[in-house]
Amino acid sequence: MTPKILKKIKEIEETRNVEVLLAVESGSRAWGFASPDSDYDIRFIYRHEKDWYLSPWDKDETIEFMTEDDLDGSGWDLRKTFHLLLKSNAALLSWFYSPIVYVKNENFYKLFKPLADACFSPIAVSYHYLSMSKKYLEACRSDEVKLKSYFYCLRTALTGKWIIEKGMVPPVLFSELLVLVDDYTKTKIEELVALKATKGESYYHSNDWELFGFLESMVKDNEEKAKNLVGGKANKNEMERVFKEILKV
Repeated sequence: MTPKILKKIKEIEETRNVEVLLAVESGSRAWGFASPDSDYDIRFIYRHEKDWYLSPWDKDETIEFMTEDDLDGSGWDLRKTFHLLLKSNAALLSWFYSPIVYVKNENFYKLFKPLADACFSPIAVSYHYLSMSKKYLEACRSDEVKLKSYFYCLRTALTGKWIIEKGMVPPVLFSELLVLVDDYTKTKIEELVALKATKGESYYHSNDWELFGFLESMVKDNEEKAKNLVGGKANKNEMERVFKEILKV
């Protein structure tokens, strides 16, 4: 699918008069537990010509597309990206650290990465994933569970645990989060990963109540410990300087 994805990105650049600075895979394919019928979730950051940013009026800062061959695209303009980075937006950070990269402007990446690291707020991102894991946990509280929901709960809960224990930007790859669990639980989860690779997005699976108990306990523990985390170290003056530099490259 990569040639189709690159062709679509080029089409976006030409029709919208923008330059894509970074385009990555998001969602289950980037996390490493896609189903055979999973969409391709293309996420990207783009910029306009410098004069576009001189207007006093609000403008559309998002580009979205959906194709018939399962390409689900969503992109943010550079200015919107910086506003979200200041808030340590969890989705933006996950885009930036995605293991599957389609387009990468090296100069942009070199300038942006120190900001992404500095703006990372353990408490803000932790609460984002805590909210999601609590929602997915309730979706899994039944005898038959959509396997997709189970993995969303596992990923968000383990991501929250990673932030609490390590205080670092969490990895996007789900497999890298499994260092946080014991070998017995890890084996159970890996068996489910292998199963999910053979089942469609709508597949329901018999609940493993022991694993559910592990999840429930982890979410509760995350909620208790998240309140002690620190914020990010964003510097708006430095961010503005880098923003201007990116418009030049």
